[in-house]
Amino acid sequence: ADLSQNDIPVALVFQKTQNEQYRLAWDLSIYLLDSTHYYSVRVDAQSGAILDTHDWVLHCDFGQGSHEHSNGESVLFAEQTRTFAPAAGGNAYRVFPIPFSSPLDGADELVVNPADPATSPFGWHDTDGVAGPEYTYTRGNNVYAQEDIDGNNGTGASPEGGATLTFDFPYNLPQDPANFTDAATVNLFYWNNIIHDFTYPYGFDEESGNFQENNYGNPGNASDSVNADAQDGSGTNNANFATPPDGGNPRMQMFIWTSSSGPINLLTINNGPLAGVYPGVPANFGAPMPIPPLTEDLVAVEDDNSGGTSTDPQDACDTITNGPSLDGKIVVIRRGECEFGFKALAAQNEGALAVIMVNNVPGDPVIMAPGAVGAQVTIPLFMVTDVIGEPIFTELLAGNPVNGTIDGGAVPPSVDGDLDNEIIAHEYAHGVSNRLTGGAVNTSCLGNADQMGEGWSDYLGLIMTMQAGDQRTDVRGLAAYASGNPNGIREAPYTTNFAVNNYTYDDTNFNVSQPHGIGFVWATALWEMTWDLIDLYGFDADLVYGTGGNNIAFQLVMDGMKLQNCSPGFIDGRDAILEADELTHGGLHRCLIWEAFARRGVGFSASQGSAFNRTDQVEAFDIPSDCNLSTGDNNYDNNFSIYPNPNYGAINIHSKVDVGSAKVSIVDINGRTVWSQTLELGNQTQVDASMLSSGIYLVRIQGNNYTHTSKLIMR
Repeated sequence: ADLSQNDIPVALVFQKTQNEQYRLAWDLSIYLLDSTHYYSVRVDAQSGAILDTHDWVLHCDFGQGSHEHSNGESVLFAEQTRTFAPAAGGNAYRVFPIPFSSPLDGADELVVNPADPATSPFGWHDTDGVAGPEYTYTRGNNVYAQEDIDGNNGTGASPEGGATLTFDFPYNLPQDPANFTDAATVNLFYWNNIIHDFTYPYGFDEESGNFQENNYGNPGNASDSVNADAQDGSGTNNANFATPPDGGNPRMQMFIWTSSSGPINLLTINNGPLAGVYPGVPANFGAPMPIPPLTEDLVAVEDDNSGGTSTDPQDACDTITNGPSLDGKIVVIRRGECEFGFKALAAQNEGALAVIMVNNVPGDPVIMAPGAVGAQVTIPLFMVTDVIGEPIFTELLAGNPVNGTIDGGAVPPSVDGDLDNEIIAHEYAHGVSNRLTGGAVNTSCLGNADQMGEGWSDYLGLIMTMQAGDQRTDVRGLAAYASGNPNGIREAPYTTNFAVNNYTYDDTNFNVSQPHGIGFVWATALWEMTWDLIDLYGFDADLVYGTGGNNIAFQLVMDGMKLQNCSPGFIDGRDAILEADELTHGGLHRCLIWEAFARRGVGFSASQGSAFNRTDQVEAFDIPSDCNLSTGDNNYDNNFSIYPNPNYGAINIHSKVDVGSAKVSIVDINGRTVWSQTLELGNQTQVDASMLSSGIYLVRIQGNNYTHTSKLIMR
């Protein structure tokens, strides 16, 4: 009770080690009381040594052609025949609806009956499988959304929709998130349900470990809807998602974002040669900027350099020697070798009213993090550039008085992460990738150095917020709303334009952060593949049941996660997508997939080395030789793809190159030609074979200088 929120389960398992050995081990999981970590631990059953520790809580340190074809349904799990009662009518939610990424895409809307009756058959407020809601607030089979402003993971308030389930609460942006907590919680509830209903047809169903209280008679463990905490008070500028194995409730924590990603005119110097208004960036700890404004004299800190940490007497890393002079003043400190929280707390302990931190390197100020003791800081602090701060030091150290005003009224309202739908989707996708990779009851398969979990999460946020008219070269900055940065929070925005995003596989060798930067490179490759498929098939605004390139791409990605091994690297993930295409489409898109990944360095000759080592990746930009076919080649065996196979009546013939006119014949097992016609074989042609009986046939394609034959199974 003093250690874990849940009972600590213990079971004997076999643990695979990095040298491919297996050890008998005790498996246990501990969910810390403050929800910051949910540890899965494997302890050697003989020696008692810890063999593996994996944190199920993923902290996302966000720093904003016309063709006929099959719809690409997954072949990994048989389609289930399900009989459902219709979802309850009349439900309404005021939200920023799919496909909006955030308020940046448009005003809030009142959405009526958004639940998909095929995936949430009794609506979003049911848990017993009988018509009629069990809850009239933001709780149901897929998610329980509530505010957690206190940050205690307790039972917070949930907005009430009444008998009609009408959740119409105003946002009135921009304003302080505290004024629209109910509306934010509704948006969080809506998007968790939307993502459930979106991912279900693509294969994240009960059998695959999705998040539902009631599985309505389908395979898999139930009692694991998402606990979604809106405006969680345990952090800022962040979000996280904890994914226990199937049957355990995941938790999503969404935080407030301080709107200080760029400098704000916080400081006015009231006298002397420096008089004027100056910008700064507030820290993400300490007190808010003062309202009403704080006016006081500025004093430069002095320390004795006794600690050996630094040689700068103005960085407050050692014992402060002018403490009495700091009492009741605004203290100026230079950025240095020790933590920001340590410096600010030292000044606060001497009676400082506020701190101005001066950057010690050129460039913009940074958002200061608290470090080990920053939680004890209760005074406001912000950073200014060296260009602004060094002249202030010069004046103060020369004995000249400097009086300043810090105006918190200049700070725009904070931003609520609950309205950044890309972040919600990103967090939810951690649950999807963890339960699909390695199986629903093993959510510890994405802890290796090369794993791409952050990439799949970014990708879900991108794919769910695509809109008609989007172009492949558009700049997509992830979490642009919450971060206040149109380029987002990754190393570069998502785009296929190499002039904007030139990251490739080699960059995972310590040129990007881990795990977010590694995931960013993976998602960039997925984005290339997605747009190549859109170029081929077009974009379908029906994001769930459409047949566009975006739909095909997402299905391949979902199936790839199911097929790949535990602890995958980029090569494993790429090959799983190729295998998914082979199973679903007969390898129709094989060369397209190769070309997309090769463009980002994950080509045919690329090597991932050890998936547990992030320094041994070798990129390559080549593709298999048979994907280099041109109209000058005489061997057309690799040119044609015939799918789906087995077939139910509509045969698609895909040709990599336009071979012009050719005779296409269908021959039964007795050698009789049962259908024949001369066709123009361009990119893709469809043949109506509904007249054929079940059995095995040969499809023969005859051109001027070639003959190609493929086996076809009709059902």
